[in-house]
Amino acid sequence: MDLRRDVALGARLAVVRAGGLALALSGDPVLRLLYRPWIDDPTRVQRRLREAAQPYASRSGVLVVATAALCREVVRDRRFLVRPRDGGSLGGSVEGGRDPLLEPVDLSFLGMDPPEHTRLRRLVGGFFTPARVDAYAPLVARLAERLADDAARRGSFDLVADVATPLPVAVIAEILGVPDVDAGAFARWGQAVGAGLGGVRSLRALHRLDGAVAELRGLLGDLLERRRHDPTDDLIGHLAAEDVDAHEAVSLAALLLLAGFETTSTLLTNAVAAMTDAREPWAQLAAHPDRAGDAVEEALRFDAPIQFTARTPHETVRLGERDVAPDTVVMAMLGAAGRDPEVHADPDVFDLDRPTKGEHLAFSGGIHYCLGAALARLEGRAALAALAERMPTLHRVPGAVRRRSLLLRSYQRLPVSV
Repeated sequence: MDLRRDVALGARLAVVRAGGLALALSGDPVLRLLYRPWIDDPTRVQRRLREAAQPYASRSGVLVVATAALCREVVRDRRFLVRPRDGGSLGGSVEGGRDPLLEPVDLSFLGMDPPEHTRLRRLVGGFFTPARVDAYAPLVARLAERLADDAARRGSFDLVADVATPLPVAVIAEILGVPDVDAGAFARWGQAVGAGLGGVRSLRALHRLDGAVAELRGLLGDLLERRRHDPTDDLIGHLAAEDVDAHEAVSLAALLLLAGFETTSTLLTNAVAAMTDAREPWAQLAAHPDRAGDAVEEALRFDAPIQFTARTPHETVRLGERDVAPDTVVMAMLGAAGRDPEVHADPDVFDLDRPTKGEHLAFSGGIHYCLGAALARLEGRAALAALAERMPTLHRVPGAVRRRSLLLRSYQRLPVSV
């Protein structure tokens, strides 16, 4: 532990938190999304942002777009990049490169622009093609049915720990070639990293994150070295065979592992929470489990796991009612776009019969469209169908805990009972 680093980061955090809270209390809707009570139910704040002149200029210095049309424009327009012109973090950096508070995790190609983004995405893209994902379907179905059977026998269980996390952990571990999966350890790592993805909130959280990343990188680094001497046909074996630089390969594998279960776990949990809250959608799904695909798409729209993405132009770009200067941070509120009444009638209602099915930005768009979207959909369909078939009267019980994160809209615990 570097005491001088901690003192400097702690001082910065205190200033940022105090200033942010002051702006939130003064009414800035963007900053309000970082604090309670607004962070627990962001829909009212998102509505205000959608109804404001677009882009909305936050006093924090960022511009925000919250309509479906402008969010789609930002994520698809190649003039909007993920790095400023100096290559640092969006919002600035301390000494060049990533800011440990704004961007505490190496996100591999998610944090890169072409051509490096293109090269790394292409390197692993073959493991997530439609044909490859279809081949995973029997494994996903077996795992989902076994987990649902075990949960149904218990009667009461935590959806996050007992179903929503172990399913995608097992699948992505199989794809990467990670043996002897410890779902609890991966969940702990995922929670630590997920808590920091929207920016670090405390030194304690940063230490937890650093520890989780170190453990994960150690595991994956050992596996990569083994694959160099003992080739396999899994994804880590593929990276070893391609002789990818060790640091780059481990960062890429870590991204795929964490992204491969954390967002899918969130999708499943948010879907069950929304449908059991409204009751009728869960009854519909229980009567027709083959409609699990409709439930997945509506859950992605209704309560997107990833709530926003950030971009910046390297040239002046006209966006909505403003000219956006180079290196200006633009937040595209993907969660708000899913509730845009210009696209979705009665957007605050969870509707399995919605005619605009699939018209959401939950998987982002453009060159950064989620590589694992097809796999997430497959896992979501399998898990929801298995749960609905076995637990037609599934309902929430007290004790749910939401994560306090602007970026990842998820639960830490969701107790349910049959």
